[in-house]
Parts: sequence; structure tokens; C-alpha cells
Amino acid sequence: MIVNGMVQGVGFRYYTEAQASSLGLGGYVRNRSDGAVETEIEGDDEAVERMLTWLHQGPRSASVESVQVTDLTEHGEASFSIRI
Repeated sequence: MIVNGMVQGVGFRYYTEAQASSLGLGGYVRNRSDGAVETEIEGDDEAVERMLTWLHQGPRSASVESVQVTDLTEHGEASFSIRI
């Protein structure tokens, strides 16, 4: 997923990691050079849907304009991390 808007410099990656971990999801989140945030999420379908709903809002400090979703093959990520 690619999240666009005011999503860098506002703690978006840390809130995303906390939310994904609380839902038991695997994957990662990282900043992109174009100002967006990229995240790959895998796990239970219901938890992924809840995460997608959360990403459309983001934390209070952010302003999400759009979320682009692309389905990918799962990699078997057991935990969620912030990547640089």
C-alpha cells in the first residue's frame, strides 16, 4: 500500500507499526523519497481489512489523502517492522 498526504515527519511509521503489531500482522512500513509512506501487510484477512481502514485515517498528526492498494504474494513475515 502507498499512503499519500502529510504522512512523513508526523510519526506515521511508528503509529503504523503499533497498529499492525496490535492486530498481529506481519510486514513493514517505510518512508519513500516522494513523500509517501509504503507498507506491506500480511496476515488474517479481517485484521488486514481493519489495518486498511486505519490507514485511510492514520494517526491524528497525519493527513491522509489517498491509499493505493496492490495485492502481492505473501512472504511469510511473522512480525511488523519499520524499515529505513
